[in-house]
Amino acid sequence: MQKPSDFSAFAEITPSARVATERHGWRAKCLQRLVRLDLPVPLTVALPCDTVRAIAAGTLPDTRTLIGLFGDEPLVSVRPSPADPEWGGPSTILNVGMNAARHAALTESHGAAAADALYLAFVQAFAVHVARLDPEMFAAPPGPGALDRALAAYEAEMEAPFPEDPARQLAEVLRSMARAWEGTTARLLRQAKGAPAEAPLGLVVQRMALGIGPGLSGVGTIQLVDPVTGQRQVTGRFHGQSLAPKGGAAEETLYLTRDARGPSLEQRAPEVFAELVREGEACRARLREEMQIEFAIESGTLRVIDATRVARSSRASVRIAVTLAEAGIIAPDEAVLRVEPRALSELLHHQVDPRAPRDRIARGIPASPGAATGRIVFTSAAAQASAARGEDCILIRRETAPEDIRGMHAASAVVTERGGMTSHAAVIARGLGLPCIVGASDLRLDPRDKVVIGPGGRRLGEGEVITVDGTSGEILAGSAEMLPPALDEAFHQLLAWADAARDIGVRANADTPDDARTARDFAAEGIGLCRTEHMFFEEDRLTVMREMIFADTAKDRKVALDRLLPMQRADFIALFDIMAGLPVCIRLFDPPLHEFLPHDREEMRELAEALARPLSEVTRRVEALREFNPMLGMRGVRLGITVPEIYDMQARAIFEATVEASRRGAPVVPEIMIPLVSARREVELVKTRVDAVAAAVRTEMRADFAYRLGVMVETPRAALRAGEIAQHAAFLSFGTNDLTQMTYGLSRDDAGRFMGAYVNQGVYAEDPFHILDTEGVGELLHIGADRGRKARPDLTLSVCGEHGGNPESIAFCRDSGFDYVSCSPFRVPVARLAAAHFALRDPHISGEGA
Repeated sequence: MQKPSDFSAFAEITPSARVATERHGWRAKCLQRLVRLDLPVPLTVALPCDTVRAIAAGTLPDTRTLIGLFGDEPLVSVRPSPADPEWGGPSTILNVGMNAARHAALTESHGAAAADALYLAFVQAFAVHVARLDPEMFAAPPGPGALDRALAAYEAEMEAPFPEDPARQLAEVLRSMARAWEGTTARLLRQAKGAPAEAPLGLVVQRMALGIGPGLSGVGTIQLVDPVTGQRQVTGRFHGQSLAPKGGAAEETLYLTRDARGPSLEQRAPEVFAELVREGEACRARLREEMQIEFAIESGTLRVIDATRVARSSRASVRIAVTLAEAGIIAPDEAVLRVEPRALSELLHHQVDPRAPRDRIARGIPASPGAATGRIVFTSAAAQASAARGEDCILIRRETAPEDIRGMHAASAVVTERGGMTSHAAVIARGLGLPCIVGASDLRLDPRDKVVIGPGGRRLGEGEVITVDGTSGEILAGSAEMLPPALDEAFHQLLAWADAARDIGVRANADTPDDARTARDFAAEGIGLCRTEHMFFEEDRLTVMREMIFADTAKDRKVALDRLLPMQRADFIALFDIMAGLPVCIRLFDPPLHEFLPHDREEMRELAEALARPLSEVTRRVEALREFNPMLGMRGVRLGITVPEIYDMQARAIFEATVEASRRGAPVVPEIMIPLVSARREVELVKTRVDAVAAAVRTEMRADFAYRLGVMVETPRAALRAGEIAQHAAFLSFGTNDLTQMTYGLSRDDAGRFMGAYVNQGVYAEDPFHILDTEGVGELLHIGADRGRKARPDLTLSVCGEHGGNPESIAFCRDSGFDYVSCSPFRVPVARLAAAHFALRDPHISGEGA
């Protein structure tokens, strides 16, 4: 039990007081900084975390001595002060010390209406947050008799009068706030915000600034930036509460700056307004942050009650960090560290304006950020038709499949009733930079009647306009107000500073010229994965591809492939021209052939007509190519060895494009990647044929060129035998999507059905398709990297799966000595910033210690 005279239980906040964030919390430390700036802060006392813990355990400090620090008629507020403001805390309690005597004095000095309102507010807050009584009983607004009714209700419920002793009131408030912080619900809430379960809490007790008086009086907030855009702008509010000449209080809300819509504080009290702006600038310069100042004015006299970091959108956080650095207030490296990497995703796309009203239809999993408005369509064909008419559309499906890719390209956004973060729709949408919501289980899709039914039976038919907010996961009715992408000077400056700090490369996965241009726009250092099979799904190529599949002999296959050769060559020339000498890693054909064939009888009939073959033959061939487990069947290098003409054609297209692009631009050194390797001999066989094609092209085109041949490590065996494989490979690129599937024995497209239950029950810490499994899959990466580099010290190592843009995965790759990561173009900025964060926080580089 602490002694009444033990002042270590609390301390007045003065410029020289020993106040520390870890002991007293962020609010106490911030208030001390305001005091040091000589701002007019009311008398404030800080209770350290140890004292608050003791209060929760039943040991109170001497509250009579504490309240006595504030004079004979004390009136104080009690506010939480955790170590991090993001962790929240118990509700602030105002006007502690209010009792019948203080009420009578305030009635004499400020009038009955003002005194009643202050006392009522305290009784209501005390009853609800301290005594834990029913809030509905204490929700009445100020008015005649409201105070008496509240006091009577308290006495009836507690079977005791409302406490009059300020010391007892303060003791009850402190005990309630301390115990609320230690409660189970509060622990879970702050843990969800990243706080440790045992996070401490400090409390601050401050003399009340009532903001009521005969002259200009009131309370308000002011900040010097727009919280949505980050632009320099005075924003805030001022709620005036000046006493009327005949008693009572005249309330009015003033704008802060001059405004044609009504009176402003700047007009009414220019000296006070100017002082507030000066104090805001002082906080910005000395606290090295944009702050929101909470203030009170009493008869023209200003009091600063509190200051908190301005709450801001992602786009505002970038602009604020860069502006502070350019003003010399913080260093560029600190500006980089102040922006959360994932926040950049919101800047790359249109966003729903957070200030605008929302008519929410349903909610799902936000799988790909950004927002889009369009008319509802239910099929890929309808999406393509809509795009052809120049109309924006939203594609809604139960779930998507590979044949929906063209429809996804045509749509402005995608919504699926099923699926998770690693479903087909989510992965493809992130690659396309397309807003996407998956797992929208509130919706019931009826494709036959072309309607989608939301909660409460709300029906939306094809052609109705909706807005998809892929950042929040909300589906909104109608056309919502949008903010444009924020790819401005601040965005590019922040990433330039990030590039100067990071020490791991960032490339992009790009399959088309549009992807490549996006990659260049986001300063990717090359293409780390070009999936050539996506090039064959175009309508004109799909027919030729099917002719090749149905060819009976190698000669007939070559005839069909010769028709594809100029198309592939043109694809690669376009990529090489756009990348202008930057590395381009092209993965040879990977998927099983059946993916290019029709699935229903009507499509088979159309194919039979196009190929001039009997329907029965087409049906038999489709059935013959169908596999029980296509992921583990005839695909990747297995297809390249058994049907070598495909890889021969692709190699020739790559080399001819290399010569052509090099003649008219920067020299090109293509990287050719063999997929799904599991044995050294596979690499030897493919390398022999690729080398032969290269020699033939050199002779035919009378040009020399270099190229690099590597392996995509997607099977556990390839990782284990990396030492052998590396003898024939210039690089190993780990395809973590398939490697995760094969390591776990899970299908990524089906795992969403049970993954939530597995994560919730602690079977897996995270979805391994979303966050790289550093223990299992990561060990295979370590083994492959170590054995590969032992066999070939100059071996280039990279990760090119969906994990490549994930900040946690980038940290693992950097620590493991990988040369670069490759991710979808729209994740490149996130990867660049995340890589800089890890480099700047590395004690071996920064010298700042752990």
